[in-house]
Amino acid sequence: MRGLAIAGLAALVLAGCSGDPEPEVSDTAQPQPQPSISATGPTGSPEVEIPQVVQQSTIATAVDGAITVYDGVDGGVQQEINADDVLSVPDSTPLTFLVKSVEDGWLEVYLPIRPNESTGWIPADSVTLTSTDYRVEIGLDDFTLTVYEGNDAVVSTPIGVGTDERPTPGGVYYIRELLQPPTDDGPYGPYAYGLSGYSPVLETFNGGEAIIGMHGTNDPDSIGEYVSSGCIRMENDVITELVNDYGLPLGTPVYISEDAAPVTSA
Repeated sequence: MRGLAIAGLAALVLAGCSGDPEPEVSDTAQPQPQPSISATGPTGSPEVEIPQVVQQSTIATAVDGAITVYDGVDGGVQQEINADDVLSVPDSTPLTFLVKSVEDGWLEVYLPIRPNESTGWIPADSVTLTSTDYRVEIGLDDFTLTVYEGNDAVVSTPIGVGTDERPTPGGVYYIRELLQPPTDDGPYGPYAYGLSGYSPVLETFNGGEAIIGMHGTNDPDSIGEYVSSGCIRMENDVITELVNDYGLPLGTPVYISEDAAPVTSA
């Protein structure tokens, strides 16, 4: 594995597996606005406009365990984001963001909060910057997950996704944390990536926030089905490959769409 710390957990709260306690359905948690995506497809999940020529993605990591987010360049304070509030194991996982745009020493970043695809502005000097050639594209209609390194597909695998009642939300997200369940044979398999998105219809799941994740499974027959409460599940050897062989970094962008079209070079 290439440098990404794994947080071990006694229990996970990702909104993705059968067999867990019944989640709380919110009266207020509705499908969130998706400003950067096109019209919805037949199952209600929006299609993401994935760039045809993909450059490196920029990742911002907070220097401390909290960061102040602003409404705009030199704008008013929007909110404070604290690692304790958005990460499962904040002591071992840095607070990370995917950068959307850069302007005059400020960064517009995707935020790991509700509503999905929320953005805000942070001073560039409040974070350290790195970059990645990796990105993940997920097609809900064809049950596929593809990992790209630049414009080269390095992994492609079938997946299970959310049901019509508890859908996997379309949109632009990023990997916020990597978690290791206590056993390899549980509903999350050997590893789980927590994403920056949340269930559009569930407020809580299994005692915590209904966070969308990508993980393994102890039910491989469910792959290729609308089966989860929103998470993306794959075979255990595939999630192990992503962690151990590719080491997808925190901040890696994840595009979830009805049909993730192939990326072509200019």
